[in-house]
Amino acid sequence: MSTFNGLVSEFPDIRIDFFRHHVDASPPLACFLSHVHSDHLSGLETLRSPFVYCSAATREILLRLERYPCRINYARGILEARQQTYKHLSKVIKPLPLESPTTIELQPGNCIQVTLFDANHCPGSVMFLIEGHGKAILYTGDVRCEPWFVNAITRSPALIEYTYGIKTIDTIYLDTSFVDDIPFQTKAEGIAQLLHKVTRYPKDTVFYIQAWTYGYEDVWIALSKALNSPIHVDDYKLRIYNSLNTTSSETRPGSGAQISSTAAALTGFMCGNTPQSGCLTSDHNVRLHSCESGNMCPIAKQYSVVRIQPVVASFPDGDIIQEAGIGGGGEDLEREMELGVPNQSDLEILLRIVDALKSTTEEARGGCARTLMNALTSGRDLQLNMSLSSSEDAHSPDAQRAMLSIINNQLMAIPTRTKVEQRSETNLPNVIRFPYSRHSSYAELCDLVNAFKPRDIWPCTFHLETWQKNAMSIESLFGKYCSGNMFAHDMRINNLAKEMRRHAREAPESQGLERCGSNSASPAAQMSPNAPHSGGHRDTVTITEREGPIQKECHEPRELMTVGAFTQKSFEPLAIEDDSVTGENESQETNASFTSTLSVQHSLVRCDAYDLMLQNYHGFGWNSIELISVGCNHSVEEKEL
Repeated sequence: MSTFNGLVSEFPDIRIDFFRHHVDASPPLACFLSHVHSDHLSGLETLRSPFVYCSAATREILLRLERYPCRINYARGILEARQQTYKHLSKVIKPLPLESPTTIELQPGNCIQVTLFDANHCPGSVMFLIEGHGKAILYTGDVRCEPWFVNAITRSPALIEYTYGIKTIDTIYLDTSFVDDIPFQTKAEGIAQLLHKVTRYPKDTVFYIQAWTYGYEDVWIALSKALNSPIHVDDYKLRIYNSLNTTSSETRPGSGAQISSTAAALTGFMCGNTPQSGCLTSDHNVRLHSCESGNMCPIAKQYSVVRIQPVVASFPDGDIIQEAGIGGGGEDLEREMELGVPNQSDLEILLRIVDALKSTTEEARGGCARTLMNALTSGRDLQLNMSLSSSEDAHSPDAQRAMLSIINNQLMAIPTRTKVEQRSETNLPNVIRFPYSRHSSYAELCDLVNAFKPRDIWPCTFHLETWQKNAMSIESLFGKYCSGNMFAHDMRINNLAKEMRRHAREAPESQGLERCGSNSASPAAQMSPNAPHSGGHRDTVTITEREGPIQKECHEPRELMTVGAFTQKSFEPLAIEDDSVTGENESQETNASFTSTLSVQHSLVRCDAYDLMLQNYHGFGWNSIELISVGCNHSVEEKEL
């Protein structure tokens, strides 16, 4: 899943794939969207200006996309879903042709040149080459750079000067969804494995293809041709893919905008006066199905149906790496509900609900709490993996069910190697798995970087805890393929670590109070991968936990989270009890303090006020701070009238 925050230090007047407001940065003069997967759309629903540039296919899909974000209904204790579309952006989204350098005037005298390249990820997905003012960057978005892809991209006329050393790219903003050194099968190899497996089944076998997101269109086309059967899809999918046909597109004829190369094979075309059908159909009576999982047709629901499931990679010993939850996309091709970015009040309520889920492990509850807190700081919605249906219950799940869904998604998102039971040749399995990754392997990323030899690399998917645990850095991963030896991301992480250690040493025990939280150890929070890496006002701001004597054992400093150009404090889950617990406290060394003994509840009130003040200061909108009395050193809540 992308963690990129949209800011490009070489071109501070633009945003890419993240459209929420940054308090510390000036408003953008142009925006760019690489593709329609949900982790690249954050904030786009509220954007009114400036123009958003993308491929023609991305525009057509986006204008028909349906999402269902949820908000908390406090009175009923449920999450309520609402439909969200992007139709209102039809005048804002501007399509650009592929491999055609385009000059965009940001303001008088301030121009950049943008070139789009296919990213081999899903329909409409592109990479952006952005040039201007003596600088050049390549933003890959989500990319699958197989050997044939790298060979083709290096021969592109618009990139030859960079791949043959005439010019040098300053920074590649790279899709680092996978940085473990694990070989992936190519897409063609994966499809060949799948075709070999399906031909072993009887001629009347019905298959259900689990294509939960955009990017599996080649699989549909290959299966339909091999089995000589159309593929039944739901009306929503059919509307989306019909939009990629030029005849149904809103794109003006002669505009030069290109539609997806797979559109004709999927939805058909006219050959002279003769209509040619595509592989997708609304007819239920076919052998191949890929209809919506939450609203399957009667045939796809039958017990005898064989399911086809893509995985990231497979190994000779039968092990696989699961695809679900890796590298973004989620359930974008399914109309499923999402939890909207929570505010601080929602977060505290959700954390209490998580803490009450005693049927789950303490580790799972801690992971869910961290996911919720990361959503607050990163500005990205959370996939609930709960299908939409016509029933009221499906539109309004209770909050506990939603939290359990987040916990399940967390477990699925871990790219672990899984053992699959092997079947004999005569015992055909009811689930067919085949390797088909939409993201690049580490070796493929190295090939792409080596083709350009940029000065620097900036990761678009970055998790601080994982990278630190595996001792990974940009230099260790890609340094030998770069022409420069100074890596801005590594320097930022090193500065972050130094700040954490310094504050851990300097924070005196008498200067604060330890927040009451869950018993599970909290790993380091994620750091946003593209806080602007230049000097001046973009220095890292570090805030540590103020240790206090509520618990007399040693505690680690508070975890850090970078959002925008600042490093923000993460918010640890609150375990607020109904009964007030009083504990002995050492006196705060403050002349104005009148109390040397504070209850845990009093301490939480003061910590909450402190946290909300910091959020307000660093740009998380404006949070109201509850009234607290001026007596007793601000430790008693003001009674509501």
